[in-house]
This record gives sequence, C-alpha cells and structure tokens, in this order.
Amino acid sequence: MKLGVNIDHVATLRQARYAFSLDAHKVEPDLLAAASACERVGAHGITIHLRADRRHIQDRDVVRLRASINTKLNLEMGNTPEILDVALRVLPEEVCLVPENRAEVTTEGGLDAAGQIKFLTPTVDRLQKAGIRVSLFIEPDPAQLQAARQLGAEMVELHTGAFANATGEARHREVERLITAAEQAHQLGIQVNAGHGINYQNIALIRTIPHLAELNIGHSIISRAIFVGLERATAEMLAAMGGK
Repeated sequence: MKLGVNIDHVATLRQARYAFSLDAHKVEPDLLAAASACERVGAHGITIHLRADRRHIQDRDVVRLRASINTKLNLEMGNTPEILDVALRVLPEEVCLVPENRAEVTTEGGLDAAGQIKFLTPTVDRLQKAGIRVSLFIEPDPAQLQAARQLGAEMVELHTGAFANATGEARHREVERLITAAEQAHQLGIQVNAGHGINYQNIALIRTIPHLAELNIGHSIISRAIFVGLERATAEMLAAMGGK
C-alpha cells in the first residue's frame, strides 16, 4: 500500500492566525515544508481538499504545492464549476470527487455517485480529457461501485468512517463490508483506495482488506506530529502499514 498524507489540518492551524495574510512566505506553518517533510520519509503523495468555503486550503496553496512536491498531488474537491476550473488550471495528477456540506466539520459520508451520474459525468470527462486520474470517495456499497464503473473512474476511495467509529462486532461487520467492496472494485477493474478515520490503532484491521493500493490519512498523522514531529509521524504510519 502507498500512503497519501492529507495536510489540510496544517492549513487549518495556519488559518487560525494568518487567515487574511497575503504573503504566503511569511506565515506558519508552511504547507510546502509540511509536504516536504512527509515526502522525505517516504510518503507517496500529498492530499489536499480545496473546499468551496476555503476554510483551510487556499487556491494559492494548490498552485504552490503542484509546483513544488516531488511525488504527486491528489486534489479532493466537490463537484462545483469554480473548483473544477481550479483543477483544470493547476492539473494535479489525481482528483478525488467528494461530497461537501458547509455545516460539516470534515467530510461526512461518501459521495452519492449512483444518484448523481448525470451531474458527475461531464466533470469526470473534463478531468480525464485534461490527463487527470479521477477517484470517487464512496461508501463500500455495490450500487456506488457500479456507478463508479459507469462513470469510468479509474479509482474509488472507500469511505472508512463507519468502520473507524464502530466497535466490537459492528467494527468487524464494517470490515466485511469493506472487504466485499474491495473485491467488487477489483473485479470491475477499478483501483481501490481508502480513507477517513484511519489511525495508528485501527490500521491493523485495514491491512486485512484486499487489493488496497493507497490510503489517504490526515488527522491521525497531524495529531501525532504535534508530539513527535511530522517526519516521524509519517514514518510511523508507513511502518504500521507495513511499508518500512
């Protein structure tokens, strides 16, 4: 498995003090330094979510990161014309389409690809014609996986939030759902990624899911980094994933 580190919450900390600063070089923490720290110890990509309300990542962050990172940029975005224009201008290697609700603290639940095929199709087409690989952040549900296939998405990111929040037998049932979804995606020829709520404790169960190509993890790594630094926190997650 590969690791994409989501650095949104590095931007959250920056925005707490420097939300109105116009000089990207005189604010802290610096997103470019954060991305570089993750890459130095083996992260395979950097993930950011440019939200419509710009609560953490800003447009200039997307531009600067695209120009500076040495791995790949995975841009999470809602299906809106404004953010699509940014993606087509910056050209990240990958885009992950996610649901977005202004009232949420962070992304809650998967994208209803099955119910939004009509609206998602032109977005997926435009991204792919620009050479951007497309992922859909979806629930581990057969109908959503079939929709991903119909849309021609190269990847799905299985939403692991229900798994992360469950305990006991409920958690094991969620693991089974994820295993079934991963098998279905693999049979459909779709790359299987996963993310949301994955941490240093539950990663052992995540590793039992077959065909996983990449995990996108943010909050747990950034939280650990407060105590041990971002390089060590990233390296520890890679080790927990079995990478090194």
